[in-house]
Amino acid sequence: MSIETLGEAWRAGWRLDMRCTQGPTNSMKRIRECHYRHPLDMVTLVCTRGEAFPLSLLASRLRCPECGSRRVAVLFQPPGNSRQAAAGRIT
Repeated sequence: MSIETLGEAWRAGWRLDMRCTQGPTNSMKRIRECHYRHPLDMVTLVCTRGEAFPLSLLASRLRCPECGSRRVAVLFQPPGNSRQAAAGRIT
């Protein structure tokens, strides 16, 4: 079974984490590396985005609250799997 929307992930019991991927750059301007990571509330996401919202677009709608960067990754955690083995990444 393929999970493609927020509603499907919510009903299947998935958990989501957001992680900032902002790191130092090699250009003239140096950017401070951010290590922010936080679990996302599935009920709030479903209420604000809707059950039909595609999981593939979720990272593009988020912003890091620490540094303001839009470079974030969403980690998907299906129920019953270990965090490390099950975490899928979409940036």
